[in-house]
Amino acid sequence: MDYKNAGVDIEAGYKSVELMKEHIAKTMRPEVLTNIGGFSGAFSMEKFKQMEKPTLVSGTDGVGTKFKLAFIMDKHDTIGIDCVAMCVNDIACAGGEPLFFLDYIACGKNYPEKIATIVSGVADGCAQSDAALIGGETAEMPGFYPEDEYDLAGFAVGVVDEKDLITGANIKPGDTLIGIASSGVHSNGFSLVRKIFEMTEESLNTYYDELGKTLGEALLAPTKIYVKALRSVKEAGVVIKGCSHITGGGFYENIPRMLPDGVRAVVKKDSYPVLPIFKLMQKVGNVEEQMMYNTYNMGLGMMLAVDSADAEKTLAALKAAGEDAYVVGQVEAGEKGVTLC
Repeated sequence: MDYKNAGVDIEAGYKSVELMKEHIAKTMRPEVLTNIGGFSGAFSMEKFKQMEKPTLVSGTDGVGTKFKLAFIMDKHDTIGIDCVAMCVNDIACAGGEPLFFLDYIACGKNYPEKIATIVSGVADGCAQSDAALIGGETAEMPGFYPEDEYDLAGFAVGVVDEKDLITGANIKPGDTLIGIASSGVHSNGFSLVRKIFEMTEESLNTYYDELGKTLGEALLAPTKIYVKALRSVKEAGVVIKGCSHITGGGFYENIPRMLPDGVRAVVKKDSYPVLPIFKLMQKVGNVEEQMMYNTYNMGLGMMLAVDSADAEKTLAALKAAGEDAYVVGQVEAGEKGVTLC
C-alpha cells in the first residue's frame, strides 16, 4: 500500500504546478520576491512607504454553487476569474489596490490539465486586477470530493492610504448614486438558479434569442472585475464617498452596507437596463420581483455614492475605462436602508 493507491497522486501534483507556472508568470509584479513552489509568498512593501498611513485591506471568498454549471459543461477556464473577482472587488470597495492573491483548490482527483485550466482563469482575474498570484494550494482529497469535482477559494490583500479609505461616513442627502453594469449573474444566487432551470447539459446548451447565446454561456459568464474602473474614477479627481459590491443579498442587503445612519438610498429601477438573463430567470422561475432584487445584482455589479457635482465626471471616467454606468438614484434623509421605485 502506498499514497497513490490511497488515492493521492503526488506526481500529478508536481505536474499541475509545472503546467500552471506559465499562467502564474503573467501576473507577476516587481514587488514579488519569491518563486512559485516555496512554502510561502513574499511581497515587498517598499514601494508604499510614500503613503502617509499605508493600510492593508483583505478579502476572501469562493464561487458558491456556480461550480455545478462548470462541472456539467466541462468548462473550467473562467471559474477562477469569478474567485478573484469576489475578493478583489471587495478590496476595491474600500478604496484599496489589490496587491496579491492566493488560491486554494480541493479536488477528488488531481487531473493536472484541469487544475492548470482552473489556475489559468485565476491568473486572468489577477491580470485584470493587477494582483500577483504569489501562491496557492491544490489538495487532492479522495473520498471527500467526487473524482470529477472540485472547490476553489481565494484570498487577496491590497493597500490603501488610510486617508483614502472609502467608509461611507461622509455620504449625505443629495449625493448621487451611480451604478456600474454587471456582466451577468456573477457568483451569487446559483442555488436558486439551479432550481429555476434544469441543470443538464442539454438545458445549458439551449440557445435563447433574448440572451443571444446559450443559457450556459449566459450563466457561466465570469464576474466583472471593477478594480481598474474605480481606479479611473479616483484618477479623475472624484472622491468616492461610498461603494457597494452588489453580491449575495442583492440591492436590499448590500447597498445599505455603505450608508451611515440617517440616510437612505433611493434607486429608480427604470434608470438602467436590466440584463435579459434576469428577466428570463424571473419569468421561468416565477420569482417575485422583490426576491430578484434581494438575491441578484439585476445588472448592476457595483454602486457608487458621489457628490452630485461629480456625477458627470464619474460617468465620463467610467466610460473611458470601458464601463457602462448610469445615474440610478440619490441619497435622501431617512432611516438607513434602500428604497426601490
